[in-house]
Amino acid sequence: MTQERKVALVTGASRGIGAAIAQQLIQDGFFVVGTATSEAGAEKLTAQFAENGAGAVLDVRDADAIENLVSHIEKEHGAVLVLVNNAGITRDGLLLRMSEDDWDDILNIHLKAVYRLSKRVLKGMARARFGRIINISSVVAHLANPGQANYSAAKAGMEAFGRSLAKEMGSRQITVNSVAPGFISTEMTAHLSEDICKKMNEQVALGRFGEPQDIANAVSFLASEKSSYITGNVLHVNGGLYMA
Repeated sequence: MTQERKVALVTGASRGIGAAIAQQLIQDGFFVVGTATSEAGAEKLTAQFAENGAGAVLDVRDADAIENLVSHIEKEHGAVLVLVNNAGITRDGLLLRMSEDDWDDILNIHLKAVYRLSKRVLKGMARARFGRIINISSVVAHLANPGQANYSAAKAGMEAFGRSLAKEMGSRQITVNSVAPGFISTEMTAHLSEDICKKMNEQVALGRFGEPQDIANAVSFLASEKSSYITGNVLHVNGGLYMA
């Protein structure tokens, strides 16, 4: 590795799990580029990161935007040696009423973007003979959830993609793993009623929601030298909701 400070790219870093991951990687000594979908979000990240990183606007569905961003990072900061594919949305609905746009948006953001971003950073990782690609999956890739056929399919595809890529790139010391969160306390869960939260927690062995930091801790481990002999795996962080 020729870079003095490893560069990490975290998509969807402006809030929730992505924000916790970005801050943890900064604490771990990485220079972090975090993406947001708006200029205001990117500027906020730049201010938060200070000399430890930068914010950037990125629509992960846009192939040209991915190319331009990674090229800029390489020119200004060096090769991306840690990629965290975290950006995501939901478009829930029963399949009978699900539009093709709702299907396509989820597959494009959660799966096709992972293909594009991973492919774009691989050459820099291969030259450095070091790389960490970490995909943020979901417990729904393993547990059926009505109304999320699109999301479940995309996350399961993400994990299968990671296993194949791990086989392809292992000889270059590039690892590819997924982290699959369960119920995590974020802005998306804050609006749930106390009764719904109680019923959800009853399904979890530890009896509570996880925190974004729990996912950040898992990513921190997989991005480190401590995980150098782990690849093609899914790390479940769900408090016992699902046990592989």
